[in-house]
Amino acid sequence: MAKIFGYECRRLLWNKFFLGLLAVLLFYGWQVLDRVTILGVSHTAPFSPWSFGDYLCRLLPLMWIGALFFLTFFTSGKARRAAVLTDAAPAEPYRYALARCAAALVGTGLLALACLGEAAVFYGRYFGWYRWGELVLPALTTLAPPLVFALGSGWQLGRVRPWLTFLWMLLPILLTALPLPESLGLLNGSIFVSRPLALGVLDPAFSLPVGAIVTQCVLLLAGVLFLTIRPSKRKIR
Repeated sequence: MAKIFGYECRRLLWNKFFLGLLAVLLFYGWQVLDRVTILGVSHTAPFSPWSFGDYLCRLLPLMWIGALFFLTFFTSGKARRAAVLTDAAPAEPYRYALARCAAALVGTGLLALACLGEAAVFYGRYFGWYRWGELVLPALTTLAPPLVFALGSGWQLGRVRPWLTFLWMLLPILLTALPLPESLGLLNGSIFVSRPLALGVLDPAFSLPVGAIVTQCVLLLAGVLFLTIRPSKRKIR
């Protein structure tokens, strides 16, 4: 299992796509930090959880797309035909699926860590601010649920039809254009702009409404469930 996981990680990470996506993500992230975050969001400090959460939400569509692109390495027509060989191997096919999902999760996690590291450099360079413990909660609540859900749902869609994975990449872009309710505000970042103003306090402490917390928990649990569903055996054409 460890050897399979290591092979799939090298396959995902040592290629031009990953390096190109990382470069685009870091370039766009720095533009957001230098032009939007530096001004603060809704009268909050640039290094407040609200401004930081807004920064992450602006980068979330690219991370979502990257996570789904990782899955195309395993759900494409070529990969599905190659599954005939893994099905004939001594190891259980389900273990191959878990190793591939874990590799995609590692790749997605590295993209997220790159965004966090870039923000750390920005805050340290411009403000001499290093209290990162204050930003752990908004980082986890903003990134973990949607990215795990992207991997889980994308994995299941790709097993049905590979092209559905590409179509699913458009979802976060669509959400940014929709006026979502507060309970879904973490999906397009609107909650980081509207909630500080609604609290009626200058630079308020970070807090989320119950509806938003429930939504994120549902996304996280659904993503984990989708990732661990044992695939049914079927013929690969």
